[in-house]
Amino acid sequence: MIDKSNALKVGNKGNMKNNIGEQISHIAFIMDGNGRWAKGRGLKRTDGHREGAKAAERVIKHCLECGIKCVSLYAFSTENWSRPKEEIDTLFGLIKRFVKNIHKSIDKDNVRVVFMGDITRFPPDIHKTFEGVRDKSADKTGGVINIGLNYGSRDEIVRAVNRAVEDGKPVTDAQFESLLYTDGLPPLDLVVRSSGEYRLSNFMMWQAAYAELFFLNTLWPDMDEKELDKVFEEFLQRNRRFGGL
Repeated sequence: MIDKSNALKVGNKGNMKNNIGEQISHIAFIMDGNGRWAKGRGLKRTDGHREGAKAAERVIKHCLECGIKCVSLYAFSTENWSRPKEEIDTLFGLIKRFVKNIHKSIDKDNVRVVFMGDITRFPPDIHKTFEGVRDKSADKTGGVINIGLNYGSRDEIVRAVNRAVEDGKPVTDAQFESLLYTDGLPPLDLVVRSSGEYRLSNFMMWQAAYAELFFLNTLWPDMDEKELDKVFEEFLQRNRRFGGL
């Protein structure tokens, strides 16, 4: 539970950056609004995705600088396969480039990269890139970037149930969580969705059971440090009771 009297003492950006990592271990983002951002500027949807990738890099950098241990991103859902091939191909290229950029900074930032979702469905060259980044960063301890690729929460839960059935034994909450893609990651503290939509869209539904939810009107390509700091400031004023008083 957050001590609101302590949280409200956070008066400037510097102090908040020192404090936020003590209150937030794991933040997740539903990166929505790339298409609408592009349409509003007379651009192609693919242009919006390119700007969205830049926003993701800004967000990750700021979160890690604030001491947050784990950042999860909803990059490509199980439902995204239904989009036009041109858009999917562009997304593949951007995701591959995004992961390669992370690969370059693994040693400098001491970050571990993991993936939730069935990444084997991606083309072999992209799949190989994902595995290379994951393996290279496996022993890093400075923070975790968790990227949801070909990910859907219902699919994840069904997968976990089938694994539990194979074991043939009743499971506890903790045991079930160990069967999810997020096994070993910190508990999810908050979920941020951009673009004015008010739903989780099949994203980390088990993990978000007691997470704080933030729904922003900001379109994802416009996400920056100032928008994040507003979220952090409000989070620090919320009273998380986890079902208690």
